[in-house]
Amino acid sequence: MTTTAAAGSGAHPRFAEALEELGLGELHARIRRFPDATRTAAEAAAAIGCELSQICKSLVFAVWGSPLLERGRELGEGVPVLVLMDGASRVDVERVREELGAGKVTRAGADVVRETTGYAIGGVPPFGHRTKTRVLADRSLLGHDTVWAAAGTPHTVFPMDPKTLIAHAGGTLVDVREQSA
Repeated sequence: MTTTAAAGSGAHPRFAEALEELGLGELHARIRRFPDATRTAAEAAAAIGCELSQICKSLVFAVWGSPLLERGRELGEGVPVLVLMDGASRVDVERVREELGAGKVTRAGADVVRETTGYAIGGVPPFGHRTKTRVLADRSLLGHDTVWAAAGTPHTVFPMDPKTLIAHAGGTLVDVREQSA
C-alpha cells in the first residue's frame, strides 16, 4: 500500500513500500527528486551539494565458489552480493573475494542487478530489494554523519546516518575499498 507521502516523494514504489514496512515512513519527506538523472556518484554529489564520499553506492557483484553463499544455487551461477561503498572509492574485488572465501568475483550485469534488486543500475537503494541478498558495507561509510543513497530511481536520493542505513540493509561491516598506492 502506497501512502500519499510515498506517492509524492518520487521514490520507486517498491522502495516506498519498503520504507513503510521498516517503519521509516517519515523518510518520504526527506527524499529529493532531481529533474535530471543522477546515475553516477559524482552526478548525485553535484546535485545534492555534498562531498563525493557522502554518496552511498549500492553495487551488485556476482560471486562464485563461496561456501558462505552457494546454498540453493545452480552449479555455475554466480550468487549476487550487494556491496555498499562510499562514492569516492572503488570496490576491490579481490578483497570481496577474500571476505567471502570465494573463487571468483565480478561485477553483475544489468539484468542480474534488476532481477536481484528490482531496480535499474543508477537507482539501486541499499535496502528494499526484490530478493534477500548478502550485503557487505565498507567501513568508509562510517566517516560521515549522513550519507545519501538512491531511492529506487536515478532521479531520487535520501539521506540517512550510515549506521542506521547499514543496519536496515542487513550489512556486514568490511574493508573492501581499493587502497591507493
